[in-house]
This record gives sequence, C-alpha cells and structure tokens, in this order.
Amino acid sequence: MLLAVNVGNTNTVLGVFRGTDLEQQWRTSTDSERTADELAVLFAGLLEQVGLTFSNQITGVVLSSVVPTSTSALREMVNRYFNFPPVVVEPGTKTGLSIATDNPRELGPDRVVNALAAFSRYGGPCIVIDFGTATTYDVVSERGEFLGGAIAPGVQTKNASLSRETARLPQVELGAPRSVVGKNTVEAIQSALIYGSAAEADGMIDRLRKELGGSATVVVTGGLAPLIVPHCQFVDEHDPWLTLEGLRLVFERNAGPDG
Repeated sequence: MLLAVNVGNTNTVLGVFRGTDLEQQWRTSTDSERTADELAVLFAGLLEQVGLTFSNQITGVVLSSVVPTSTSALREMVNRYFNFPPVVVEPGTKTGLSIATDNPRELGPDRVVNALAAFSRYGGPCIVIDFGTATTYDVVSERGEFLGGAIAPGVQTKNASLSRETARLPQVELGAPRSVVGKNTVEAIQSALIYGSAAEADGMIDRLRKELGGSATVVVTGGLAPLIVPHCQFVDEHDPWLTLEGLRLVFERNAGPDG
C-alpha cells in the first residue's frame, strides 16, 4: 500500500492507496514546527484508524511539500519509522510532464502533481484550479506540456488580510450569503469572498481558454473548492483528491520496476 502526503501552507492531506484505489484520506493542519517524532505520532494515530502501522502493509511513501521545514522533517520521519526513503517531488523527480516555464525549478510541487493528475484523467488541454491558501490556475497543453498559469490570494487569505488591514472589518465565517447584495457588513464581505472568487475563476477560465484556442477541460480541487464551485459557470470537474492521485502517479514513475 502507498501513503501519499501533500503538505500545503494551511493543510496537510494524506491518502492511502491500494493499487490505484484511494481507500482512505485525511486532512490535518500544517504545522511547520513539528519534528520528525511529532509527525510520527500524528501519522501513527491516523493509520491506526484503518488498522495500519508503520511496519504493516505500507510499502511506499510519496510526498510533496511547499513548506521546507516540513519536507525535511517528513523525510527524516519516513526514513526512521518506515525504514525506507520516501519519493519526494522535487527538481529531478520524473513526472512525465514537460515543464515549459521560464524557471521549472521554482514551480511548486503541488502544481506539478495537480497538472499531472488532471492530464492523466481528463486529457489536454486542461486548466487546473486549486482553491487553497493561494488560488492557483495551471495550464496543460494538448500534448501534456505544463505551460504556466496564474496565482492569486486564496479565499481565506483574503478574509484574514481584510480583517488585519482594516480597523472595523471582521473576519467572517466562509459561506455564501443570502444574495450578492449583502444586507450587512458580514454578508457584504461574504458576498465578495464567495461570489467574487467564483467570478474571478470564471473570468480567468474565459481568458485562459481563449489563449488555448477556445477550449479546455477545467478541473478544480483544493480544500476551499466546495465553497466556490457551486457558484462557478465554467467548471467541468470537481476532483477533491486530485493532488493525491498525482502523487500516486509520480510514485509509479519513480519507484516502479523501471524507476
């Protein structure tokens, strides 16, 4: 069985695969200060829920991380407690995607694995939107080339920033208000966060599709996607565990018989 781990700035997502089937998944908060031993306690507790241990059945670990301290701690934890090295998505890791950006080494590993999974599942051209701490828009060509994309502040990031940078505006519970026209301050903020983010996504999809020649499959993932997708017009697929599937594919390419 394969354990796939994606460390984001806000959440860490884990999944257990049996073959190509994702059998279990968890979402935890990311804490960049956790040591290898603390991570071992967390992982052991999650695995225990489904009858697994470090030494029982887990035969591979693949991870991507945008938090350098967590990457180091996870690498140490896997080596020490699983007794084999993890496959880490980083420059030099085989993905099967051609990266056609100015500096491929600066590209976030989560964006790479999202693009890989989307192209594998839905073909190209495709646009991958990840609603997380940042909202990322990634574009894959018909031939499987990662062309680039766009990065915007995420919904929760906007929420926190608005409260932090203004004297009287509060952070609000994320959810769609009764109407686009907010009847009070909380609803006005919610309207811009939810409906405004959906409108941003639709506008970006329209522009990106035009640059691709008029058509592309739009695949959405990320922890905040369920809040935004119902209000979007141009989303084709909502795939909540897309990143984990991309990690599974990376593991196959790097730890398989020919890896």
